[in-house]
Amino acid sequence: MLSESSADTPSSHLRFKRKKPMRIGILADLAGTTVPTVRYYEQIGLLRPAARQGGGQRTYDREDVRRLAFVRRCREFGFSIDEVRALVSLTGDRNAACTDARDLAGRHLEAVRLKLAELKALEISIAALVSTCNSTCAGGVVIDCSIFVDLNGDAPDGRPAR
Repeated sequence: MLSESSADTPSSHLRFKRKKPMRIGILADLAGTTVPTVRYYEQIGLLRPAARQGGGQRTYDREDVRRLAFVRRCREFGFSIDEVRALVSLTGDRNAACTDARDLAGRHLEAVRLKLAELKALEISIAALVSTCNSTCAGGVVIDCSIFVDLNGDAPDGRPAR
């Protein structure tokens, strides 16, 4: 059961006092994810294989909730499955250095910054499309719209641009 001081949020569900094994739906709810996600993470090895009750029903425990919540948070931060796998591996290695996690997160930060720069350039390009449309053809027929001319790559004389 959940501690009485917990708010009703996935992260607060991690403070529960459940002693007996739980089913997959309860695990998913406590970790703030879905049943198909639990099955997927188990299939690809991010979660350990579930214990099975009679009839083959999966059962989980507190450690599974902790691990699933960790994986979910990693994914929320945009870490790839391989990066999450590496982070999970580090959590299980008592000899791993903190700098290993820092270096992995640093590489991810660099990738995020690169994506931000690419998105900023894309924003500028799309803003130019909209601005050109507003100043040259807004209100006209779509076939003459500068957005389509630019997206088709047509030069002003109608020839395909290179």
